[in-house]
Amino acid sequence: MTESSALRDLTDLARYATSPGALERTYRHALVALKRVVPYDLAALYELDGDKLVLRVAEGRLASKVVRHTLSLARFPSIERTLTVREPTVFAEHDHAGAEGDPYDGVLDLPHGHSCMIVPLYSAERPLGLITLDALACGHYGEDTKALCHVYAQVVSMAMLFAKSSLELESARARLEEQNRALVDDAGGADLACRKLEASASPAMRRVVQLAKQVAVTDSTVVIHGETGTGKEVLAQAIHAYSGRAKGPMVKLNCGAIPENLVESELFGHVKGAYTGAVRARPGRFQAANGGTLFLDEIGDMSLSAQTKLLRTLQERVVEPVGADEPVPVDVRVVVASHVDLEEAVSAGKFREDLYYRLSVFPIEIPPLRDRPEDVLPIAEETLREIAARTRRGPWTFTDDAKEALARAPFPGNVRQLVNAVERASIVRERGPIDARDLALRGGREKRGEKVERGALENVKLEERRIVERALEESRGKIYGTSGAAAKLGIPPSTLQSKMKRLGIA
Repeated sequence: MTESSALRDLTDLARYATSPGALERTYRHALVALKRVVPYDLAALYELDGDKLVLRVAEGRLASKVVRHTLSLARFPSIERTLTVREPTVFAEHDHAGAEGDPYDGVLDLPHGHSCMIVPLYSAERPLGLITLDALACGHYGEDTKALCHVYAQVVSMAMLFAKSSLELESARARLEEQNRALVDDAGGADLACRKLEASASPAMRRVVQLAKQVAVTDSTVVIHGETGTGKEVLAQAIHAYSGRAKGPMVKLNCGAIPENLVESELFGHVKGAYTGAVRARPGRFQAANGGTLFLDEIGDMSLSAQTKLLRTLQERVVEPVGADEPVPVDVRVVVASHVDLEEAVSAGKFREDLYYRLSVFPIEIPPLRDRPEDVLPIAEETLREIAARTRRGPWTFTDDAKEALARAPFPGNVRQLVNAVERASIVRERGPIDARDLALRGGREKRGEKVERGALENVKLEERRIVERALEESRGKIYGTSGAAAKLGIPPSTLQSKMKRLGIA
């Protein structure tokens, strides 16, 4: 090896050290480049993880035999000393003859007298790991080789630090994007949820509000039970708004709407290359909700494997992204909801019993709308005020026959059905009094002979489409952001996208 070729290899490695890339690629290139300077039969790069060294990459003709390997510092004090002195150490045969033995005993059948050198990797503050070099020939590594490896180690250490920093920055950027998206999506949603919740007049819902305020000041997990459409998400948003986490993100995930093979990635995130199509690292919903609240709707639809990881996250306050080697700490308040009886799901073997008890710290039951008819008109009137505020249209009032229709309707779809009926009526009637025909309610308690115009619903859809298309045109097709169509309409971007899909707007 000439001085010029060694310098060329060092320069080549330094160029890799200052270019972004996957950690494994950087590490592997470091070992390949090192072989041009120091021949070996096995080179292995280990990262320090607490009190152990974990193999990251290996090169050489013996590499296939050490695919997974871990070294305990307590088991090998001589290796720990090498990390402390920060100088490459050449080990002779007698160095492995004592209690420690060879780090590869039981893994490799190395001949007596083979050459072995350990090269520590470190930053200014702490050790990062090491490289082990093994050659089957004796006396392979002398003082000149040690000196050259010492210089090489500093460049490799720089490569490690740069690659790690690049990944951390990418992860932080993606996490901030997710949190910003969550904050934009929930802009004004929490305050609106409080108003909707507090509009209810029934004793049952007043009790629900009281419970929500009591639990909000804690970090306890909340499980919300209720039929579909009763307002479980609204209650979750209100708990977030009442809590000390109100300024943090409110992130939502409907477990039943995500394909089973993607639930873990959505919840816990993934690293780049974790699976086919994972071209970049992406934080999951837990990391996006850091410092705030995570609402998991339809928790009963979650797979058992995802339930296991969720239980660990709740117990240890860490998430492990798909494909990651190390857990990531999170500070998240979890609220879950389900329309199915979780206790029955446990009995049926569809839900983990330990997770059920972990979640059921503070259960809240939302009664169906049919059991609290006194809430119908207050909710309908609050919905009209909310629509007027976000669309700058209206105002509206309900005629006596509209109030009678609201009182008679059974609302099998609960609050969601009521809100949808009021929103449709506000589209048909630009302002002024809304009558029963505008509400287009159908149910078992309607007056005999009362007909709903079939064209009313179609007119509603056409008017809704016109409003959405106008907002998209004014925002030049942009959905997100303060100048986006969602902000113009006063609704979350996710809601706008759902409307566009339903209305057939590309």
